[in-house]
Amino acid sequence: MKDPREVIIRPVITEHSYDMMEKNTYTFEVAKDSNKVEIRQAVEAIFNVKVVRVNTINVKSKPKRVRYQLGRTRTWKKAMVTLQQGDTIELFNA
Repeated sequence: MKDPREVIIRPVITEHSYDMMEKNTYTFEVAKDSNKVEIRQAVEAIFNVKVVRVNTINVKSKPKRVRYQLGRTRTWKKAMVTLQQGDTIELFNA
């Protein structure tokens, strides 16, 4: 089993993620090779909450340009984790 800190990389803080927090759904950037079971176990181990559902999304890269140099942004994996009613993650409430 992987270390939970290797699975969960960072929380994703956007306007949409703040709106989803009212529905008890939290968004994280996770390791690209992690699956839903590993994400569920990592969130439960780190934050001491009960996870009801995990949805994952592979975020594709977008083309970017700086002057004449063409490039792309990185690809990453996003997980939207729904918690049991009554559970919250204090990291986001600050």
